[in-house]
Amino acid sequence: MPRPTASDPVAAPAPIPRRALGLGLAGAALAGAAGWGLLGRAPDGPAVAPPVEYGLIDGRRLGPEALAGRVLLVNFWATSCAVCVAEMPELAAVYRDFRARGLELVAVAMPYDRPDHVLHFARTRALPFPVALDPMGRAVAAWGGVAGTPTTWLVAPDGRVARRWVGRPDFARLRRDVDALLPAPA
Repeated sequence: MPRPTASDPVAAPAPIPRRALGLGLAGAALAGAAGWGLLGRAPDGPAVAPPVEYGLIDGRRLGPEALAGRVLLVNFWATSCAVCVAEMPELAAVYRDFRARGLELVAVAMPYDRPDHVLHFARTRALPFPVALDPMGRAVAAWGGVAGTPTTWLVAPDGRVARRWVGRPDFARLRRDVDALLPAPA
């Protein structure tokens, strides 16, 4: 096929009807959302919890040895994330309900979150679980990146990743999953 030249008229592509364009963009957005986990499927990540040492807001360190053999929820969040802020009371309730049976929860603030904002948030809401800062992004990197906040990982006592959520978890499902991984109540 000959190439068009400056003197040859080049047929312009037919315009795409606005409705078709809108439907195409909506379909692309849904496909992207499904890939990012917004429709219940989370992005790829480690199959086993990485050996991360979390720097907590109270100055303590929480490392792999303290978390070994426990059911663990790791929640990546930000004070500027409305969904994160809204889910914190539910995470606190899950922690309170299952802590005595062996659940540990670490809320890891995103690297871009200001430490003073994280500290203020945790104190004013009396968060009952450890809150970690990740200013260098080491925890985010160890978990394979965080596509969006909140991202929550559920880890079984053997260290394997049992489930991941990007966005607000289905808390009824989260509770069932945590309950199934923990020893039966006494």
